[in-house]
Amino acid sequence: MTLPNHLCDAACEILNTQDANEKVRLSFLYSKAWKDGLIKDVGQRIPPLHAARPLKPELISPTTMPRRRLGSEMGRISLVHAIAHIELNAIDLAWDIIARFTSENLPKEYYNDWVQVAEDEARHFQMLNNRLADFDHTYGDLVAHNGLWDAAIKTKDDLMARLTLVPMILEPRGLDTTPPTVERLHRMGDHQTADIMEQIGREEIPHVRAGTSWFIYMSERRGLEPIPTYHNYVRKLFKGGLRPPFNKEARSQAGLTPDFYEPLTKAQVVA
Repeated sequence: MTLPNHLCDAACEILNTQDANEKVRLSFLYSKAWKDGLIKDVGQRIPPLHAARPLKPELISPTTMPRRRLGSEMGRISLVHAIAHIELNAIDLAWDIIARFTSENLPKEYYNDWVQVAEDEARHFQMLNNRLADFDHTYGDLVAHNGLWDAAIKTKDDLMARLTLVPMILEPRGLDTTPPTVERLHRMGDHQTADIMEQIGREEIPHVRAGTSWFIYMSERRGLEPIPTYHNYVRKLFKGGLRPPFNKEARSQAGLTPDFYEPLTKAQVVA
């Protein structure tokens, strides 16, 4: 197989790939090629505004998504499917952040970080889809929504906005919600799903760390104070404030310390 000449070519090929399993396969292939030096240059290419998606799942409004009841087997299937959908979007978000902001003239370490994120998200999707198969289901069997990609479109013109909304707001929410979900799955006896969720939660910490560290880098490069700048972006992009409880330990491991998010809790924003 002939490899793309540039990392941005690889990113755009994956973004334009409709089949979920092929998106995963190419993510593994091109991540390894970048790490092995077989793809040497970042290059430059305008990514598509919308990532290609499989024909299923049907995408509906977030407000009309059915509620999940984790206590039943169908509830657990719904949970795994929902997280698989998030991880598929996360694959594309990682490749998009690689290709979309090359005008910022970023160092190679930036691309190394997001290539690793893309590889991790591909592995997470694969793990979850394999777990769905244990329940005689597959990704696409249930409905989903397009909220994550709406965030990508909303932040397409500003790298700092993208870093704020995705790896510094939406992904940390996963750090907050995963431990109680894992605990509940263990109580229900579904240790296999719990172990997958626990691994994903652990491996998301470096993703939040990458977002936080590159946000700080961009702030300093623009002569801005990182924490007040983050607060300004959150207020502009995420109305209503952030909701506790927060997983402070995991967030702090990722460099997202309480002074970033505690002043933005819903109660304090309203006050």
